[in-house]
Amino acid sequence: MNNRNAFFSLVLLGACGIVLLGQSAPPSYPAGQDWTNYVRIGAYGLRSGDAVEIVRRAQASDVFGIEVDNDIEGRYESFVHPEEKLRAIRAVAEEAHKAGNRAFVYIAGTECITAHADQTPHTLAKEHPDWLQRDIHGKPAIFGGGTAFWIRAGDEDVWVSPYAPEWRKIYMEHVRQIAATGIDGIYIDIPYWMTHFEGWENTWASFDNYTVAAFKNKTGLEAKHDLKLGDFSDPAFRKWVEFRIQTFTDFLAEIAGNAKGINPKIKIIPEIYPGIESEAVRVGADVYSLYPVVDAIAHEYEFGEGDHMASERTQLDWFRYQVGMHSFRAFAQGPASEDKPTWILNYSWDGDKKVDVAEAMMNLAMSQVMAGANFWDAPGHSMAGSNDLPTRKKIFTWIAAQEKTFYLPRSPIDPIGVYFSPQTRDFHANEFIASYRGILILLMQKHLEFQVVTPRSLADFRGQTLVLPDVRELSTDEKSQLQAFVREGRKLVISGADATGISDAPNVARFAEDPGKIYEAGLQKDFEHVSPDSEQAFLDSLLGSSRVKIKAGPHVATSIARTSDGRINVFFANFAGLIGGSNPVQTPQTGIEVSVVSKSDGKGYFLPFLGDVEPVEGVPQGSSVKFTLPEITKGAVFWVEQQ
Repeated sequence: MNNRNAFFSLVLLGACGIVLLGQSAPPSYPAGQDWTNYVRIGAYGLRSGDAVEIVRRAQASDVFGIEVDNDIEGRYESFVHPEEKLRAIRAVAEEAHKAGNRAFVYIAGTECITAHADQTPHTLAKEHPDWLQRDIHGKPAIFGGGTAFWIRAGDEDVWVSPYAPEWRKIYMEHVRQIAATGIDGIYIDIPYWMTHFEGWENTWASFDNYTVAAFKNKTGLEAKHDLKLGDFSDPAFRKWVEFRIQTFTDFLAEIAGNAKGINPKIKIIPEIYPGIESEAVRVGADVYSLYPVVDAIAHEYEFGEGDHMASERTQLDWFRYQVGMHSFRAFAQGPASEDKPTWILNYSWDGDKKVDVAEAMMNLAMSQVMAGANFWDAPGHSMAGSNDLPTRKKIFTWIAAQEKTFYLPRSPIDPIGVYFSPQTRDFHANEFIASYRGILILLMQKHLEFQVVTPRSLADFRGQTLVLPDVRELSTDEKSQLQAFVREGRKLVISGADATGISDAPNVARFAEDPGKIYEAGLQKDFEHVSPDSEQAFLDSLLGSSRVKIKAGPHVATSIARTSDGRINVFFANFAGLIGGSNPVQTPQTGIEVSVVSKSDGKGYFLPFLGDVEPVEGVPQGSSVKFTLPEITKGAVFWVEQQ
């Protein structure tokens, strides 16, 4: 993975609000939240005796989240003898708690490295070959130096089957031992099927004996003979796809059960690089499926195509990035008031001589906090350290002062719903994602309030319009709920394929020529000159999103939400003028107007990115109040207090 660090690591996380050294009063959080919702993450290497210095350095740059690799599971030496690392974990947990922080520790998922394997007979592959994942021809998932940058020459890198019973028993025992140290969280990296190293992308592994037996026990099918590998029209292969995703959902749930059985307050945080695209299906780690069984997800999100380095992103990359993060925030919403956090481990700059490091870092942080995600600063492609410590401190200090603005629970006001269909993504990823992203970017650029709706939230959706973006797979329950939605007189807009079975009605609009795909293709071809008004017929079909109206240019992404303190908020992310690899400085946006249906006294508030709150006077216009905002450079938040 791109974030693997050769040093040992651990994460120290601070409580909500500014916490000084020596302060230990327990913080209070809004309903459904805890310390994980308010982290500001940095990373430090942990070795025995480093705990005091780690905490001191974290506090000095306003870090409330320190990730450091103390990887018991992913290093064969400590997998066999974990005692020294367990002592180091206990020590750093104690130091973190003295400072009023929280601490969590990195472990690998299914990857395990033996150092200097060419010099010892004691490696995982040599001693436990039956544990290894394999392709359909029996080739084991064994790799050496150079396969990935974190694998050194002479090392052995292997990927273990999650169904290997002896390995899993030892793994879960280590999880319980880690939980007993008093650490506040366990961070599980790369819990995947090996399908992302070169040559393994299309293997749909693993076909080791343990996995093949588990699949047969569940489905009655022989994985090596009954599947048309890679054929999504094959019912048997579809079962294999579903089985592979469920495997890692169950694996993370088992980790949580073992850890919380020792320490009920401990948090389970997997790091996942696939997002909403087809990679999730291939590696088997689907964040939509994982959010209900874990406490947070750290996304190393690469959004399919496009450059994941902030300094290199195009404007279209930035908008696609917003789509991913807003999707994750929707997946994280649980029952009642539960609000699980979304952490983002992405990379801002890696020696780009044409792009200023501070500007790249600020762009990345801005894009994340405006979507309600937590910022993790990391240099290059590693987890530990910073590209520029003074810039990180500036960003983290500002986030700390404004954290409630960004991290209080957000709820919709008058949204247009856009449906994320997990099954459609699983079996028709390219078609679905093109439509889904196109529609969401269109709504962002038209500055209409949107809500990502999923099968888990469909019954509770209260918007006037729901858009189905090329949704091709619907369960009986989903179809029933959609029929009820139409019977209530609300608007259902079907873009592209139609799997609903719903009869024609005045409040059902169908677009056989998919506006989402058409718009996405236009953006891909010529982002600068494609206007969202090109899809006017689709826009005219939408009802709702009228409580807040925004006048702004199409290169500004907006999202609208009510926070739990009663504010109506508009979050602005400005991508105008950005050119990947050459210009990280935005074209300032002026003359932006926001009109809010409100009984307020005409008082609004404007918070520019890295700036201070300033009042904005509104002008009453009937039942609304119109505000003309100050200039927006990188990004900003505007809000009114509801009476």
